[in-house]
Amino acid sequence: MAIPNNSSDPDVSTQPRRTTKETHPNLPPGLILDENGKVCKVCNSWQDFAKIKKKQSAPGSGDGKGRNVLLGGAGMGGFASLLSNSNTTSNPAFTSKADKEVVLDRKDCPPDTAALGRSTWTFLHTTAAYYPLQANSNQQFQMTSLLSSLSIFYPCNWCATDFQKDIRKNPPDVSGREGLMRWLCERHNEVNQKLGKITFDCGIKNLDERWKDGPEDGRCD
Repeated sequence: MAIPNNSSDPDVSTQPRRTTKETHPNLPPGLILDENGKVCKVCNSWQDFAKIKKKQSAPGSGDGKGRNVLLGGAGMGGFASLLSNSNTTSNPAFTSKADKEVVLDRKDCPPDTAALGRSTWTFLHTTAAYYPLQANSNQQFQMTSLLSSLSIFYPCNWCATDFQKDIRKNPPDVSGREGLMRWLCERHNEVNQKLGKITFDCGIKNLDERWKDGPEDGRCD
């Protein structure tokens, strides 16, 4: 069963991918912007904003005065805090090491692209692990609709476009649990390869252990 092709929907892949290189010269280059021209929270990772640390601490970098800001997971919230304090100056004679290193907490920040991706893959793999062994026609239709909707409404539009291309090239196997689990594993591996990450063994035994039953040693029981 193929993913329906919503030809009436605008294809974001044909739209220019706006980044901060030209539009936001004071920010690290390459950060992806949303449709309103703001930095897209779910299209960038907090590591992307770590470039600000280097920019702020570089000699002659302006208002940063060499202040060493540790994003340490600060994410978008830490980034906003940094911007709000970017014009703060201090007397170097009274600046201690502790003052120079400010660790920003990101536990209450909106998810970045990495956190959103991990959560989405966890949901999809676990859903597939509990999918019927042999799905009926209605269940197959509902699963196809779920995957199709995800490829349209996923918050990171560039990620969504990539997923649209993947499912057009490799229509999902929604016939039953094992087929869907393998299909998702293969799609996840494709993303990992693009990101330079390790791939996962898509054998059904490994998938069951990871997403449903837990390892044989019982440490997850």
